Amino acid sequence: MPDKKSGKPTAALEVVMVDRSATTRRPNSPRMTGASVHVSLAGEIGLRIVRGDYPPGTILPNEAKWSEVFEVSRSAVREAIKMLMAKGLLSSRPKIGSWVEPKERWNLLDRDVLGWYAASPDRESFLRAVQELRHMIEPEATALAAERRTDEQMTAISQALHDMDQATSLQQRTESDTRFHIAILRASGNDLLVPLGVLIESALNHLFAHVTREEDNLRYALKLHENIEKNIRLQRPNMARNAVRKALANTDDIIARWSR
Repeated sequence: MPDKKSGKPTAALEVVMVDRSATTRRPNSPRMTGASVHVSLAGEIGLRIVRGDYPPGTILPNEAKWSEVFEVSRSAVREAIKMLMAKGLLSSRPKIGSWVEPKERWNLLDRDVLGWYAASPDRESFLRAVQELRHMIEPEATALAAERRTDEQMTAISQALHDMDQATSLQQRTESDTRFHIAILRASGNDLLVPLGVLIESALNHLFAHVTREEDNLRYALKLHENIEKNIRLQRPNMARNAVRKALANTDDIIARWSR
């Protein structure tokens, strides 16, 4: 980050030299075309930042360089940089350029940032962080859902469970599993949990896709979800809370086995 007096990066965040491959286009990268070029470019740069190609303090290549590497207009580069600034990944100043902000300033609950984390080499750490968040939120949210859910909300939860059971592909099961947990957050009746559920949806999708791939007994996992649904439907908060904890513990075991 620039020093306010000198306008130059402070010593703690001096320019970091990066591997040349970080400023080249991947051979298999599709050409960026259409109205959302800046979105695609922001995704490419954002992924490189999150996976560590550009550590905090790094001064990014200028507009001309990005424009040359990805064969896009400078206006598209500017829009991409603005997107990444809005997500807290970058700051920018005239005559200095754009630099990577410290990780603690990143909006880690942003859908795109979560997606980049899920695609980064440190996926195990990402999965564990998602699980920690779920342990803090879902048991109590589920207990609240058991107390407060409406008939309409209960229908949404039950339908998601049914769709999990009937899924014929990994994608279908993952989408239904995510929808099940998001529906529970909505049924909790706590307005603050609703936007949080939307924000972590991307993270849950990546987590469930991995867990489903590794699960040896999908029927057992489904039974855990059936127990959650049953206790919400019968409005038994304590049992619903414990049912979620059991399902989370099962997911913890799967991640642990995968990481060995």
